Amino acid sequence: MSGSSPRPGLFSTSPFLAFAGFGVFWGVWGACLPLLRAHAGVGDARFGVALLLVGAGALPAMLLTGRLVDAVGLRVAGMLLALLGVSGVVLCAISTGYAGLCAGILAVGAASGASDVAINTLAATVEKRTARPVVARSHAAFSAAVAASSLAAGALAAATGSLLAAFTAAAALVAAVAGTVVTATRPAAVRTGAGAPRTDIDVPQAAGPDGRRADARRAWDAAGRPSAEPEGRSDQARAGVRAVTGTSARPRRRGGAGRLPGGGALVVIGGIGALAFAAENAFQTWGAVLLADAFSASPAVAAVAPAAFAATAALARLAGGPVMLRRPIAALVTSGLIATAGGVLTAVAPSLPIALAGVVAAALGTATLFPTLLSYGLRPVPDAFRGRATSAVSTVAYLGFLAGPAYFGMLADAGGVQRAFLGVAALTGVLLATLPVLPRLSRPATDHERASRGGDGAPERVPC
Repeated sequence: MSGSSPRPGLFSTSPFLAFAGFGVFWGVWGACLPLLRAHAGVGDARFGVALLLVGAGALPAMLLTGRLVDAVGLRVAGMLLALLGVSGVVLCAISTGYAGLCAGILAVGAASGASDVAINTLAATVEKRTARPVVARSHAAFSAAVAASSLAAGALAAATGSLLAAFTAAAALVAAVAGTVVTATRPAAVRTGAGAPRTDIDVPQAAGPDGRRADARRAWDAAGRPSAEPEGRSDQARAGVRAVTGTSARPRRRGGAGRLPGGGALVVIGGIGALAFAAENAFQTWGAVLLADAFSASPAVAAVAPAAFAATAALARLAGGPVMLRRPIAALVTSGLIATAGGVLTAVAPSLPIALAGVVAAALGTATLFPTLLSYGLRPVPDAFRGRATSAVSTVAYLGFLAGPAYFGMLADAGGVQRAFLGVAALTGVLLATLPVLPRLSRPATDHERASRGGDGAPERVPC
């Protein structure tokens, strides 16, 4: 093999790199919001309205990106990640007034939403091919990168006072990571990087009516996409596959044209994910405000809450990955109980240390909810449809991020910031009540199960 051949491990590690790059951008974003507001010369009310455009840009991009990934291939993830890094620099350049600020934030939202779907599709694909908890650990890489980059950006902003310097540094780092991801997801790397691709027809070879062996695995084409079927597949060979699997092996158009299998189940999973996102966002956003308002903490002490939340989230996703992969329902129940207990403890805490313990407990619970749901929902989806499946789950779940701040704000206005966390505990309580639905959802069967039971097409039953 020549020296230019792709390294086998690079494809397997590409999701961690992609999520780390994603985290770098959002860590810098969070640390530089005060500078951005001052740079645009707007007040808090107008700045708050402008920030809503992150979601306005992200939602349509998330809806469309899945189809793009299915059509073009996994390497689009790195390209979109680079676009996100550039969008921060563009925002600095055009946000000298309110109109430019709004346009720039809208572009950041669109690039972020597209990148989110693409890198989650990449992580789910590598997870399926390696049978390792890639989705959970990729989200852990994101949390760790957010924590590290926010501290670094804060130090850089304090030293230079320059918004452009912070976002330029972020763009350089994100571009470097994105280039590596593009290289790792080249067609040759995709074919060799993590073993043979797992496919939606994964059964032993069978003899067709003419005595020849029918390869039941679909090939991957030169762009790193699942191809319609292997070259040379004959009608007789397809008949041989039907004899073993009990299913039709009709050719499929490249890119997974047709109805998304299990689409209704994916929307339900996304709806449960919206509850998880709303709860997680509440603790991340309001933790510092809680310590400052309810316990008169200084800014330095109040900042411990979001930092502790991010660090705990990263550790929970890293350590809990194997359980999240192998026992997803049990992991969701445990996480939901811990998150609910953390919300209640935060809401009734009589002192700052106990409130902080509640925030940490909530981080331990909420951090693993969405990665587990995403892994659970995407695992049985055929390769050719995984981008669109990721769009379906992620777009519905993202609604929790959009509705969560308004929900918490109304609760805080009515009863105070600390008591509002009882409402967050209620969200995770509702999430717990929905979990018995998951094993009964009709979802496309996994490759292994389809092969082992003769392709009866029955819904997958994932261990609890």
